[in-house]
Amino acid sequence: MHLGTILSRLCLPAILLAVPAGIFAKPKEPLPWSFQIPHRPEVPVAEKLKHGTTSYRNAIDGFVLAALEQRDLDPAPAADRHVLVRRAYFDLLGLPPTPDQARAFVESADPDAWLKLVDELLESKHYGERWGRHWLDVARYADSGGYETDIYYRFAWRYRDYVVKSFNDDKPYNIFVQEQVAGDEIWPDNLDLDPKRVYQLSDKKRRHLEARIGTGFYTLGPLVHESGLDARRLRHETLTDWIDTTGAVFLGLTVGCARCHDHKFDPLSQQDYYDLQAIFSSSTQVEVPLLTAMEVNDWRQHYPRIIAVSEARTSYKLFQARTGGRALTPEEETEKQRLLVAIAEAVLQLPEKAGSVPNSPFDSLMGIPAARVLGHERRELLPTIFMLERGELSNPTSRATPALPATLATATGVKREIHGPYGSRKQLALWLTRKDHPLTARVMVNRLWQWHFGRGIVATANDFGAMGSGPTHPKLLDWLATEFVQRDWSIKQMHRLIMNSSTYRMASDFATSAHLEKDPSNRYLWRMNRRRLEAEAIWDAVHFTAGTLNLQMGGRPVVPPLPEDEIAALRERWHWPVSADPSQHTRRGMYILVRRNFPFPMFEVFDAPVTSSSCPVRDVTTVAPQALWTLNSPSVFEQAKQLAGRTAAMAGTDDAEWIASVWLTLLSRPITEEESQEAAALLAQLTEQATANQDQLATALGELPESLRPLDLPRATAMIQFCLAAYNLNEFSFID
Repeated sequence: MHLGTILSRLCLPAILLAVPAGIFAKPKEPLPWSFQIPHRPEVPVAEKLKHGTTSYRNAIDGFVLAALEQRDLDPAPAADRHVLVRRAYFDLLGLPPTPDQARAFVESADPDAWLKLVDELLESKHYGERWGRHWLDVARYADSGGYETDIYYRFAWRYRDYVVKSFNDDKPYNIFVQEQVAGDEIWPDNLDLDPKRVYQLSDKKRRHLEARIGTGFYTLGPLVHESGLDARRLRHETLTDWIDTTGAVFLGLTVGCARCHDHKFDPLSQQDYYDLQAIFSSSTQVEVPLLTAMEVNDWRQHYPRIIAVSEARTSYKLFQARTGGRALTPEEETEKQRLLVAIAEAVLQLPEKAGSVPNSPFDSLMGIPAARVLGHERRELLPTIFMLERGELSNPTSRATPALPATLATATGVKREIHGPYGSRKQLALWLTRKDHPLTARVMVNRLWQWHFGRGIVATANDFGAMGSGPTHPKLLDWLATEFVQRDWSIKQMHRLIMNSSTYRMASDFATSAHLEKDPSNRYLWRMNRRRLEAEAIWDAVHFTAGTLNLQMGGRPVVPPLPEDEIAALRERWHWPVSADPSQHTRRGMYILVRRNFPFPMFEVFDAPVTSSSCPVRDVTTVAPQALWTLNSPSVFEQAKQLAGRTAAMAGTDDAEWIASVWLTLLSRPITEEESQEAAALLAQLTEQATANQDQLATALGELPESLRPLDLPRATAMIQFCLAAYNLNEFSFID
């Protein structure tokens, strides 16, 4: 019974009935820390450090050293220059330094050598590939839909290239977010030409096109082939992927937990979830040409040549049907060759570029160059979004309307409801990138920290909620978030800030019993974390050090050949169409085809991300197949052969000099005396073994690099096997 009713029936004095409203209500719970707007804290001063071997370089050190001082822990000393140069190259480029690059930094007397090195690496075009690959993990990037048929996404790579360019351009993160969520609504445009600038797009139009390609973020989700049989369910599952991914990537929240009921731990209701879906209710995936109207007409002009290819193929199929697989007569053999030549000639006649616009390539295989992006449904086709009881599509309840999550809207002082459905994504994007948003800047600086240190200040990078890990350094996280906004959301400036700290430059090979007892997992950063390279970085490093890495950027995914034991796992081999040009087989790992149902085997062995949803942190396992790949893979053996030959060409074939050069190439540091003795003994042992099996060597080795050909086969074999062993050193696959 209501309290007021009870009091009135007791006939208590009126003064007691005049109880202020809400006085007996449950006290309002404070907002979770991550829902509160970050305020810039003062930088603490650590006064009780017991030694002065670690210098204070910037505010980051103040927060980290203060946390260590509270636990009576000293920081590790600075790493030596050989470690630092390798750390910087892999962190920013995903590639090792060459011996000359390492030597230049180590031997430099310039007091600003480190700062200049960081600036130089940030200006490299390969920086965008390294950090773009990190973002693709978060964006659940793949070139196919997964499930049984694993349907191919022919334009997914355009989003990948957009991401690489955005990082290289140091696109402000708030703009990067806005483009992906609502590039088409914030910067609507088309590719019509300015009559005064024939065949030239303005810079403004190019930027707007790039922004629209950013919405390809929402076209990458997994897709069941047969879902096309139920349009209503397909729409619902698509919206579910979009909202869950938006929440995880930009808000760092498990929004998807509110799909079936109010979130059990965070202040997110089921109403919030379906109102977010309503924001996207007018959106749909579309393919848009990347050519101007004049270029499209050029393509149409040449279309009869595409018809010629089709007709030539038909002629060949008719010939096959007529001959029925029997032995051919000389006349039929001649006819077969003529038909095959006709097909080849028809293909070769297809134009590679538009005749009137020399710099605009055509893709005859794919048709008119296009991108898959977000567009809008016609108004009469707009679906109504309902709340769903227990998340079941068959159990709709009340209608949902476009709105922001209630608690976060209140925290930022804005109205929850937004106009929609057209233009609602624009309002969402602008709200996400408010300077005072509680989560957007925090989530991104935490990702940057994680990708530099191996662990975020919040270890659960996609979950800043109650069930995620709390921040180890909450004030540092807020300081970084506010600093990020003050620096106009510049990611490169945050790299400089982090890498210029003493915290980043600490050694990793440091520990005392006190450190291991008080903080065994190094949560408070008393040393640098040793990290294993990701699968793509290991692939890149092997080929880079062998001198075979093709550094071409962008374009359609490449497909390297696979040995029989690896390709056997693929049900339909045509799902792995090997690139015809051998030089494409050694492209950087991020350009290799990403099939959801058939990951590149080497990447899968080294813990490639699961692409069915946003991957905040890659697993790091140690399993036997990893050693089997580096020891037995034909690909690695070929790279060992190239490394042996390349080193002989540079350093000669004297044992000591050759070994020292291999060491410097692979590990970016000079070999020690003890290592040199062990390596020489191994090389001698391998030579002895090869001599005993000399009769089998020619067949096993295949064609040798030119610099190894003057050597006898046992000697060349030993050098190749030595390089193969060196590729299996732990130090090669780890960053100290």
